[in-house]
Amino acid sequence: MDIALKDTLLAKVYDVAIESPLEHAPKLSEVMDNNVYLKREDLQPVKSFKLRGAYNKIAHLSESEKKKGIICSSAGNHAQGVALSAKKLGIDALIVMPSTTPDIKIEAVKSYGVSVELYGNSYSETSARLQKLTKETGRILIHPFDDPLVIAGQGTVAREILEQLPNVDYIFVPIGGGGLIAGVAQYIKLIEPSIKIIGVESTDSNSMELSLKAKKRVELEHVGIFADGVAVKQVGKNTFKIASKFVDEVMTVSTDQTCAAIKSIFEQTRGIVEPAGALGLAGLENYVKRNNLKDKNMVAICSGANMSFERLQFIAERTLVGSGREALFCVTMPEKPGALQIFCDKVVNGYSITEFNYRLNKRKEANIFAGIKVGDESHKSAFMKQMEKYGYKYIDLSDDELAKDHVRHMIGGPSEAAKNEVLYEIIFPEKPGALAGFLKNLGAFSNISLFHYRGVGADVGKVLVGFETTDIESLENIFIKSKIDFSRVKSASAGVFL
Repeated sequence: MDIALKDTLLAKVYDVAIESPLEHAPKLSEVMDNNVYLKREDLQPVKSFKLRGAYNKIAHLSESEKKKGIICSSAGNHAQGVALSAKKLGIDALIVMPSTTPDIKIEAVKSYGVSVELYGNSYSETSARLQKLTKETGRILIHPFDDPLVIAGQGTVAREILEQLPNVDYIFVPIGGGGLIAGVAQYIKLIEPSIKIIGVESTDSNSMELSLKAKKRVELEHVGIFADGVAVKQVGKNTFKIASKFVDEVMTVSTDQTCAAIKSIFEQTRGIVEPAGALGLAGLENYVKRNNLKDKNMVAICSGANMSFERLQFIAERTLVGSGREALFCVTMPEKPGALQIFCDKVVNGYSITEFNYRLNKRKEANIFAGIKVGDESHKSAFMKQMEKYGYKYIDLSDDELAKDHVRHMIGGPSEAAKNEVLYEIIFPEKPGALAGFLKNLGAFSNISLFHYRGVGADVGKVLVGFETTDIESLENIFIKSKIDFSRVKSASAGVFL
């Protein structure tokens, strides 16, 4: 018997984990003309599949290793899995978490009676601290994904799926570091190779997709902040090797598509999963459309549900766009009394407005930010043809991330007073003093000409900043010195509204 298969069959997970239900989703099945099932790992005791791998690894430690204690670094689901496992087995545990971790997550980990140390503003800083403490204390490191026993523990998800739905055709698996898809893929392919294993990543955290294409592990310079449960810059050595051998395909989905999937899961189950937990369904929905599949048995793994309440507003805001039922436009019209009414009477008639933002800027023409509810792409195309019929110039902003993150909240127009203005999107840690520290490093180097921040309940937040400067190199060196992620803004909406 293959050792990986044996490890999964003998995995010790059910002392703490449940056999999660595989729920048929009739509404989704009807819409997609396929039999859709949701594997509810969000119903685990720590609201995530991570408990399986963590417990299996810890339970297999020798008595001498258990006496040394264990250690891990995590800001989320892995930390809770390790903490509960340590409590169950009576092992001393130290969890190192970024100082930016929300209090709700810190308290959840502490509730299991483990020690928590807060260190660093980023995972890389926290990881460096972890390595130092591991050497100093002699504790046993519990890796979040790149360990054979962790992978085997996650593989029990696949074992359950085959028992619950033996004739499954496709399984869609969220990917972060690769532990879940490695465990699922190797078990499924060793038992029934005909079943397709499709990995799903966020478009801004697609380290596995790029690694498989390059045939070697690729490290991302930046990762997205929305689906934080899968925000991993580099997949593991073991997980990459297994995925290379057993995974059929890896695809990516956008933030909007993920938000739409969260809504779909809620409407089907009345359960709210975290962004990473909705990747499987988002991938399933897109895969079906792209390949025109029908009457297949498809499973989407809902991997977790650890999300702060504050993020729900952001998710709801993005859901319509992600499902293709809202389109965003910049529309140019004459700057004169009655122009808005004429536009609504001629063009918007028959459509529902979801958002309408405007501010006087130029005397000859006006630019409005409009959200329009549409049924599908054909409905959207009909609306655009209606604008063209009446001579309105427009820009489709439905895929413009800057417009959705910032511009829709700050319509104003380019400032005539601003000189040599450059725009950046900067990612700040969500902690007291983060902005003040950045401004201190900036000093009097450059005048800030624009600033917009809006929290979404994540560990970090996005800020749009405008600077008046001709010395871009020195400005970006300050960003680097401040150890913040930044990117120069290039967006259609920026030129019009900012």
